[in-house]
Amino acid sequence: MEYQILVEVLAAVFGLLLGSFANVCITRMAADESVVSPRSHCRECGHMIAWYDNVPVLSFVLLRARCRYCHTAIGWRYPMVEALTGVWFWAAVHWNGAGWAGAKWCVFGFILVALSTMDLETRILPDEFTLGGWLAGLAFAAVAPPRAGIVSLLLDLHSPIMAGLAEAGIASVSAALLLWFIGWFYKRLNRLWKREIDPLGDGDPRMLGMMAAFLGLEGTILTLIVAGVAGSVLGVVWTVWNRKKVLSYELPFGTFLGAAGLLVAVIDWLGWLRPA
Repeated sequence: MEYQILVEVLAAVFGLLLGSFANVCITRMAADESVVSPRSHCRECGHMIAWYDNVPVLSFVLLRARCRYCHTAIGWRYPMVEALTGVWFWAAVHWNGAGWAGAKWCVFGFILVALSTMDLETRILPDEFTLGGWLAGLAFAAVAPPRAGIVSLLLDLHSPIMAGLAEAGIASVSAALLLWFIGWFYKRLNRLWKREIDPLGDGDPRMLGMMAAFLGLEGTILTLIVAGVAGSVLGVVWTVWNRKKVLSYELPFGTFLGAAGLLVAVIDWLGWLRPA
């Protein structure tokens, strides 16, 4: 019992640290900068940030959300991403253990938190996360496969490794092609209607394909339904509230996909996706 608590605490700390790195990626990738160098610095005054001012969440509180040197306000996104990633890592290990399954869901959460935030702020879904995450999802499928579904039923594969790879591979390709086709169809309609805004970007199909490698086919279908409904309802509310044109405002669909994917992952952990 004490060992499990220690492992969960370490997972949460590691999640906080990776959340801090996710913030670096979110900020620098939008500006097409390296995420490795230079060291963390204030975007306003350029002063290098000391390690004691770069402790996830805690430094934000102690500095009262301002740079130590130029006193520029630090956005709330930074502690929120760090805290969410830390909580997610704790939950992933708490429900799935410290083995391959726990590691798989930790990686999944880190990728989705980063992508969801990037899309919300910049409408960018970088390939480093979508395609890199896709490869990671397929790799994890061999040791921590998605929940067996219709793919395993139809193929009837006896090797657990092959079954896991088939579930992840077929689900991811199918999901990416489906969302690509939907985007292509709407782009054609937009040309007929002479609208400049496309509802889906090129990164959305890759993001959904990546998620399917982790979630499997059934989990991905549920994710797409939840994201579609939430995006439609909340998107209209948001655009109307901010007095934007509903048909011309570019919504961050990747953010809705990411939030829905995290929700469906928790549903999977609780066993609610198991066939009756």
